[in-house]
Amino acid sequence: MSDFPTASEDFARKLLQIKAIRLQPQTPFTWASGWKSPIYCDNRLTLSYPELRAFIALNLEQLALSFHAPFNSVAGVATGGIAHGVLLAERLNLPFAYVRSAPKSHGTGSQIEGQIPPGPVLVVEDLISTGKSSLEAVHALRSAGHSVQHMLALFSYGFDMAEHRFSEDQVQVKTISSYADLIQVATAENSIQSTEIEGLQAWRSNPENWNPNG
Repeated sequence: MSDFPTASEDFARKLLQIKAIRLQPQTPFTWASGWKSPIYCDNRLTLSYPELRAFIALNLEQLALSFHAPFNSVAGVATGGIAHGVLLAERLNLPFAYVRSAPKSHGTGSQIEGQIPPGPVLVVEDLISTGKSSLEAVHALRSAGHSVQHMLALFSYGFDMAEHRFSEDQVQVKTISSYADLIQVATAENSIQSTEIEGLQAWRSNPENWNPNG
């Protein structure tokens, strides 16, 4: 790492400091899917820190502008992407809505909550893992007549399966930080041991079949 960290490295460090990201290669977490994981990421914790919220809003805005594409609105993926999507919509002065994982079973049966105009929508997600739930939100917006080709997220594990899915659906994704930079920062700050790096890299390459015991 250089003496002048990138925004990605800086954000990874902040996530580790507030324990929004926890690394436990020896005692892995279990995801709802049943997968074993040496990492747990909860970006909702960032909302409790005003300075970190401002950092996230600024970096999301810069990433949005780097697309060089016009957006008529911002849509957050429920639930993690709602608050951060609002932060970005405020900075861009754009309408905001959020997308449920499924239509409501009562009332209007809405899946998209809010009123956004027709045209290109910038989707905001808090965390990208396999990409499945993120793209379900994209499909819901497209089915409602909106154009979606761009997505932002706070953090991504960088799974090959996710990159393949986004490529197939023609969605360009940018994130504030990534798993690769996280491991680099964690190594430099001795948050993980050098002997654990190989296992952490192996998990990212094949998370579905990863075995913490090698």
